[in-house]
Amino acid sequence: MSGGVRVTVPASAANLGPGFDALGLALALYDVVDVAVTGEGVKGTITGEGADLVVDESHLVVRALLATAKRLDLDLPGVQLTCANAIPHARGLGSSAAAIVAGVAAGYALAGREPDAGALQLAAEFEGHADNVAASLHGGLALAWAEPGPAYHAVRLEPHASLRPVLLVPAERSATKLTRGLLPATVPHADAAFAAGRCALAVHALTTSPGLLLTATEDRLHQDYREQAWPNTMRVVRELRGNGVAATVSGAGPAVFAATVDGRLPAGVDTTGFAVRPLAVDRGGVRTEQIGTNSR
Repeated sequence: MSGGVRVTVPASAANLGPGFDALGLALALYDVVDVAVTGEGVKGTITGEGADLVVDESHLVVRALLATAKRLDLDLPGVQLTCANAIPHARGLGSSAAAIVAGVAAGYALAGREPDAGALQLAAEFEGHADNVAASLHGGLALAWAEPGPAYHAVRLEPHASLRPVLLVPAERSATKLTRGLLPATVPHADAAFAAGRCALAVHALTTSPGLLLTATEDRLHQDYREQAWPNTMRVVRELRGNGVAATVSGAGPAVFAATVDGRLPAGVDTTGFAVRPLAVDRGGVRTEQIGTNSR
């Protein structure tokens, strides 16, 4: 077994209310993946989240790694993965995006290259949208969009220094495919106009004027339509918002994202069934470093 790379990749909260498939915020909660090049085959171990999964060519990190190697003409006869996962799975915290970014970043590092626009394109092709993967790649606030092709793009914006997210993570899991199926094919023009204005305001609030976050994170595009999938999540969102906290569903749910400036929630809010986790904003994105064969 030769040396390899260690990839540290952050979680992310997407949508942030009105920014459906457009906004993502990187969070200081990390999966750490060691990738070593071996003679042949795919092997690995997982601790933490997803420890029950088998590491083979169907594993998402491996699939992303092999696709990146093919794109970069990198020869990988075999790989050994050691994953230490802290990002909860199927909660709306970007665990699949983080796995994809880990594989893509590892491929680039093994090829001796820095991630570029092609890395975002490849990661977004796996994910189907770029908000989470862009946040995990670049850190900070990601503003993502797609053009016909599809061609995926994103810009990184610097979140306001006072932003202190609080995540409320339930034990129950959700599935993006299921919750997307609850969305209507069309929405009223008034709701679309409302979303456009609020999404623009959300970018301003998250980067410049946190005092506007409660108004800026109002949503009419997706959260109410998907309430049947996670009614307790929407109860907490509404209770927090009624107490002046800019709360939204995190990604596809069922976790709740609360944008605060002090990392605290109001006393008396019923968070039964949720683990309350204050988290810093990750501002650096995915990190890679060279490791030897005995690093862990």
